[in-house]
Amino acid sequence: MTAAELTQSTCTDAHPPEHLNAALKALWLSKAGRWDAAHDACQLIADPIGAWIHAHLHREEGDHANAAYWYHRAQKPVPPRSLCIEDEWQLMVEKLIS
Repeated sequence: MTAAELTQSTCTDAHPPEHLNAALKALWLSKAGRWDAAHDACQLIADPIGAWIHAHLHREEGDHANAAYWYHRAQKPVPPRSLCIEDEWQLMVEKLIS
């Protein structure tokens, strides 16, 4: 599945595709506007990828201090505020698909 196909799925499908791994499922939920479900899903991912998604979600909600904590846990730099949420989501999906 490509990033474009994942994006399209969030617009047309009621549920994430079954073959997605946990990280892509959490990002699918986020893009589909299901923030709480995405937040719950990323908390079940114990590795730094889960922390990265967690950081992204808190950045999306505007809680930059909490997001910074989770970026640190993910061993990722805090993105500049000029990077829009949609572009960060796209970068994350492309990284996780490759």
